[in-house]
Amino acid sequence: MEPIINHFTDDDLYKFTMCCAVIDNFPRAQVKYSFTDRDRMVYPEGFARELAEQIASLEAVVITEDEIDFMRRRCNYIPAWFYNYLKGYRFDRRWVKTWQDDEGHLHLEIEGSWADTILLEVKILAIISELYYRMTGAYRRFDYDAYYRKSYEKGRQLLEAGCVYSDFGTRRRASFEAEDTVVRAMKDCYRSREWDGRFVGTSNVYLAMKHDLLPVGTMAHEFVCAIGGMYGPQMANHIAMNSWRNTFRGALGTYLYDSFGWNIFSLNFSEDFANLFKGLRVDSGDNYEQLMRIVEKYRSLGIDPRTKQVIFSNALDTASAIEIQRYAQQYCQPSFGIGTHFTNDFDGVKPMNIVIKLIAAKITESWSFYNDTCKLSEDEGKHTGDPAVVRRFMEALNMR
Repeated sequence: MEPIINHFTDDDLYKFTMCCAVIDNFPRAQVKYSFTDRDRMVYPEGFARELAEQIASLEAVVITEDEIDFMRRRCNYIPAWFYNYLKGYRFDRRWVKTWQDDEGHLHLEIEGSWADTILLEVKILAIISELYYRMTGAYRRFDYDAYYRKSYEKGRQLLEAGCVYSDFGTRRRASFEAEDTVVRAMKDCYRSREWDGRFVGTSNVYLAMKHDLLPVGTMAHEFVCAIGGMYGPQMANHIAMNSWRNTFRGALGTYLYDSFGWNIFSLNFSEDFANLFKGLRVDSGDNYEQLMRIVEKYRSLGIDPRTKQVIFSNALDTASAIEIQRYAQQYCQPSFGIGTHFTNDFDGVKPMNIVIKLIAAKITESWSFYNDTCKLSEDEGKHTGDPAVVRRFMEALNMR
């Protein structure tokens, strides 16, 4: 089977920005990741073997001068030394173990240097998703001409409603062609006339380069979760924000706050951080409840929340984004990162509910042990990690 990932920057921007921050602040850190299929699907026989072949093929994928030139132009907040690192970067299949159990469920683990393995998660999830549809034959239902028209209509509705939005759909896309089709349709729609809204770009760096768009993204939960494992959840947000400031000097100013719940983040979100960061990203919980928490926090610090951006990215579709836009625009500067609804919305095809989460970390390779970590979602019942670790972190944070 031909390789699914053929371009080094066929990845989310925030994997590169986090990789840069990791090297800058935690250069010797080691981590472990684990794959979870929330639907506990049974995969076709031989799926793990084919997946291992796809992962091995990543060893031949290296960054090109064109990709570096594009990132230098459009991501000027990334320091120049980081591109020398990327030039020498090589994937290694030995970082990844994957297998199927007797019932056909898929298992996958990643272990290694954080700076190295951080660039695997999104690529592997995209591979798993597309490979599943190939091996089950579902890809035969993909009508890309119809998908272009459907995506164009989604863009029209969002732009007409005044939404500022981006594509965040790489990790659970139906295929590379599906995301490419979406980005092309959204760009064509946005440039067809003047709108109240704005299509900002895509999280996928390669597709941003292909379509001359802005690559969009800052950080993911793993940055805070790894720090929580190494130093404890109480100060994880404080250390993460300081580290981000150290590397990017105030650029990339959207902070993802919900790794260990709102309460501990709010205690760490002092006035200097609130002024430093341009806004916050809502990725779990009730969107309206989270918005009002953010608004009240800014007001308590003497900051007008209408000067701040709030990015919503929690399982959005076109209708929910428009509804939030109408409500939130009176309180803040809302924008939207929309993922699976954009890149895996074919009729008769169920999107996969898969994640790869960082589960353990240690500050240096010389330590003989890891510290476990987890993610405490604002969605009740959707905490990620070993149940015993989740309970321990919740007790440390005085959470029920």
